[in-house]
Amino acid sequence: MNNLPIRYKLITHFMLISIVPSLLLGVLVSFTVKRIIDNQVNDHTLQLIGKVNTSLEHVVSNMQNITYFISFDPLVQAFLSGGGKELNSEEKYTVSRFLQGFTTLYPEVAGILVADRHGRYMSKDMYARTAEPLTEEIWFKQAVDSRGIFTLIGHPAARNVTTHTNYRPDEVISVARAILDPHTQEMKGVILVDLKLRVIAETAKDVRLGKTGYLMVIDHKGDNIYTPVHPMIDTFPLEWIGEQSSGTFSKEVNGRSLQFIYLKSPFTNWTTVGVFPTNESAAEVRQIQFYVVSFVFATCMMGITASLYVSHSISRPLQQLQTFMHKAESGDLTVRHTSNRQDEIGKLGKSFNKMIVQLRRLLELTEVQAKQKREAELRSLQAHIKPHFLYNTLDTIHWLARKKDADDVAEVVESLSRLFRIGLSKGNERIPLLEEIEHIRSYLTIQKTRYRDKLNYTMDIESGVRHLEVLKILLQPIVENAIYHGLKQRRGPGNIRIAAYRAGETLILEVADDGIGMRPEKLAELQARLDMRGKRFHSVSGTDALYAAGKALDDEAKKASGEGGSGYGIVNVQERVKLTFGEQYGVQVDSQYGKGTVVKIVHPVLDKSGGSDVLDEL
Repeated sequence: MNNLPIRYKLITHFMLISIVPSLLLGVLVSFTVKRIIDNQVNDHTLQLIGKVNTSLEHVVSNMQNITYFISFDPLVQAFLSGGGKELNSEEKYTVSRFLQGFTTLYPEVAGILVADRHGRYMSKDMYARTAEPLTEEIWFKQAVDSRGIFTLIGHPAARNVTTHTNYRPDEVISVARAILDPHTQEMKGVILVDLKLRVIAETAKDVRLGKTGYLMVIDHKGDNIYTPVHPMIDTFPLEWIGEQSSGTFSKEVNGRSLQFIYLKSPFTNWTTVGVFPTNESAAEVRQIQFYVVSFVFATCMMGITASLYVSHSISRPLQQLQTFMHKAESGDLTVRHTSNRQDEIGKLGKSFNKMIVQLRRLLELTEVQAKQKREAELRSLQAHIKPHFLYNTLDTIHWLARKKDADDVAEVVESLSRLFRIGLSKGNERIPLLEEIEHIRSYLTIQKTRYRDKLNYTMDIESGVRHLEVLKILLQPIVENAIYHGLKQRRGPGNIRIAAYRAGETLILEVADDGIGMRPEKLAELQARLDMRGKRFHSVSGTDALYAAGKALDDEAKKASGEGGSGYGIVNVQERVKLTFGEQYGVQVDSQYGKGTVVKIVHPVLDKSGGSDVLDEL
């Protein structure tokens, strides 16, 4: 602990004091609120189940009332107590229309059938599959055993009666009631009503418990009246609830912990059960937990912020001084400790500043002395090497070559002499275009000696531009690049075309070759480099621009030496033209792989006699 920085010690202590208690409080509040909300959710779910039971009781009550209405109809009474006498066609039609009216008034009714004690029946929507008497059906016997009490049969299974719509047994719920003579209590017949399960499903599925919870309805025997499509449990054993009419409990079913809330209807004798996973919290629980987590998070963030501020205010001066010392060690002597503190740290910073000033003065003095020494050595070297000595030497070699009949050597030496003379050009940066053309012709003569028939060139110079001035040595880097990276890579002889013409107020110098050309990605890379180099010094002027340009050229030369020098000459020309004349001038490159490359130098018109607007602006 003693080896830790001061700021880390402060942060650790502050977290132990403020953040840890906040976390414990948040956990306690979250646990308590969850327990309270769970109880409220259970009560609310029981209320929802109660409303569902009320709706189901209302639907079943309607079915019961339908049986009463049917049993009171005179024609139905005549049919049930006919003593073997059948109704005529008109009466049968009237009864059929009467029964159809109920199915029209109550869409939840799938069908109604009236059967007498002999097995004869009347119905608009239902019929018997076989000639077996209906008195042997289970639903008929259950209704008779109930002695006039409305009976819920459940899903019809293996019965002889079906509907014209051909509902499946799991799509309807059958109810029945026996009709008794009010005086003798003799059984006269049975009314069977099929209720569509859809009305029960719509009532139950509208209630959602959490994210995946649902309601299911079972009868007094434990058989399913309604379950959703993908239930978490297939059956609900009555042993789980015993004789209780309502309650809640949890059980592990198929590896999942489920919560059950149930309520039994005394009218239908059905039990509605709510099923949902125990790990699903109600929306209120999640909302309160979100507030608790937000509070704890805000407290932690405030604690961390406060600890960082306190530790920063204490350790910042020391770290700042340490940073300045590291910068001074790395060679940056421009750093200064800026502080108004009057304590020991402030005094130490002032001493540091004095030390840096003294060191910088000593280094500047050393640099001045070294520069003076290098300049003296350079002047001494230049004094020993004079340009005319070089020219005389080349003339001597030229004379000796002519004497030995080595005309080719003499021509190369003469071209080299002209190349040097025009390149030096008495220190002038601008020369007439005619001299620039002579310079590039000398260069091509030398290269022609080396490459012979592989290198051919033509020149197309307008007569009206030969007297114009241009920056010296503009064409030589472009032509060299065309030879080494264009013609040299192709098979057979190659051609270079050099042209100069005027386009408005600009002079176009064009170098075209039919060499190997550049691939699209290589061309894009070169154009990006040209664009970058052109804009690099756009906002820099004066001595800073010259210094930056010189340093950039040195860096580019180092990079080019490692990459084979591809494009370095073109980039050099781009920088010279743009630094001298502005952004609207420079180098343009277009190339097609396998066909060749065209390089254009856009140069201002510099008339030696009349001057140039570009130079006037510069």
